[in-house]
Amino acid sequence: MDELRWYVVHTHPRNERLALANLARQGFTAFLPEYLKRRRHARRLDWVRMPLFPRYLFVAMDLGRARWRAIASTTGVSHLVCNGDKPARVPDGVVEDIRARMDEHGLVPVEPRMPFHKGEVVQVTAGALADQVGFFDCATDEDRVVLLLDLLGRQVKVTLPLETVAPLA
Repeated sequence: MDELRWYVVHTHPRNERLALANLARQGFTAFLPEYLKRRRHARRLDWVRMPLFPRYLFVAMDLGRARWRAIASTTGVSHLVCNGDKPARVPDGVVEDIRARMDEHGLVPVEPRMPFHKGEVVQVTAGALADQVGFFDCATDEDRVVLLLDLLGRQVKVTLPLETVAPLA
């Protein structure tokens, strides 16, 4: 007899919560780790819950007892991730480690990763300042950066969207 193990479910785009609810209705224990993401919309910033692994969630089951083939036909689910004809097991401790990191709101804290270091030479790739070369100064948040650019003979601080800046090749 097998024991309860974690497996990975691949969902349809933006259907993680729908798949989670439908798996629960069928009696499966499912887990969708989420984090808070800052979203810029209509000139406003707000925070939204987002899946930590977009299009994936975990399901716990005993392969010897569970009707795991039913998962593939669950609304919101694309398929169960498999190795050959059997579901691929998540290594022991992975889901438990994610759960241990969750805060009191059920969210996994995520530190934003900034791809540049202070003083690094970067180039603007889009917008009115495209092709300008300058130095990375700092990040204002996870979406915007401050650069030092030479404009009209003097160094000017400019704030730009992160996606419009790249390391100088």
